[in-house]
Amino acid sequence: AGAGAGAKAEGGEAETPETPSDASLTVSLRQFVAYWRDEIEPYDAADRFFRLVKQVDETTIRRDDFMTFLDELLLFHPGLQFLSNHTEFQEKYALTIATRLMYHANLSRTGRITDREARAADLVDAFHLVDEEEDINRVTLYFSYEHFYVLYCRYWELDSDHDGVISREDLLRYGGHRLSRAIVDRIFEVGARPRCDGAGAQGRSTSMHYDDFIYFMLSEEDKGNRASLQYFFTCVDIDGDGVVTPSDMRYFYDVQTSRMESLGHEVVPFADVLCQMSDMIKPVTESRILMSDLLREDIVNVVGIVFDALFNLDKFIQFEQRDPFAERQKRDDPFECDWDRFAYIEYNRLAQEEEAREEMELEGGGQDWGGGGDGWGGGGSMESPF
Repeated sequence: AGAGAGAKAEGGEAETPETPSDASLTVSLRQFVAYWRDEIEPYDAADRFFRLVKQVDETTIRRDDFMTFLDELLLFHPGLQFLSNHTEFQEKYALTIATRLMYHANLSRTGRITDREARAADLVDAFHLVDEEEDINRVTLYFSYEHFYVLYCRYWELDSDHDGVISREDLLRYGGHRLSRAIVDRIFEVGARPRCDGAGAQGRSTSMHYDDFIYFMLSEEDKGNRASLQYFFTCVDIDGDGVVTPSDMRYFYDVQTSRMESLGHEVVPFADVLCQMSDMIKPVTESRILMSDLLREDIVNVVGIVFDALFNLDKFIQFEQRDPFAERQKRDDPFECDWDRFAYIEYNRLAQEEEAREEMELEGGGQDWGGGGDGWGGGGSMESPF
């Protein structure tokens, strides 16, 4: 990467004062040995990775620190070569991966990954894997192109005017209006966002950017991990005291009840739902659910249904009408988590729609589905340029 930065500009122009000279890019043996002894040799692989990624004068990793490495990944990884002529989508891919890294690693939600967080998230192992695996879609933790495609397509569908942000009304359309207005309001008010250090805080109650949407969608489609449970715990904890009470839950469930009634579904009384929740969670203190109660090893992978019962009508009804045989098949499938399963199904759905559009284009005599080259189209079409 350093050599590339110091090369002559395209067209063979001579070096300018802003271009580093060959001498400035030269590292002597003495300099390298000194760097190795001070920065690399005393540390294990996880600390070496952490020290390489962060800025020299910083003690934490920020999201932008990953971009240099992701630029190199896009340049050299064989599974991403098809993006080489699509700068816009290279940028979106890099932003998606960096945001996913922050989502899973920076659980303190400070916008800065500490050395302890980087080690706990196994970041070095993930980077080693993507370096060695030629099929980018096999690296489902963070780097899969198919996962990026699913995230960005969903955002593009909701951003109907393609102004780069979505509103509360836009998010209400997510998943066929599966979420209640009560939770959408709370997502806009307090839902975790990657730019939580002040940048992007202004206007957060009225708009959501793509990277904010990544945090939301990862949380919504897989409520079986700490990051997602933390996301929705914060939303449901109305008074922000770190405790979810029956009063908090009743606020959301009353809206859910109204939706069930209007759609002709049988309404499950709140008292019954509360009893089921308590039996599942078994909080240390009755009627006071803490985040630590949800993170118990025996329930962390399934306790997300509690949130679905409060504000996700489709998933709550699916849970109530679940087929034990299908649940057993789900446990035996090859997917590591609900997100991987969802992304696989959704990507194949999108791919089939793409294929159908291509067939229609051929039958229609070459209709321009690209909307005049506007990425995934103007006028509402959802065509990938690849």
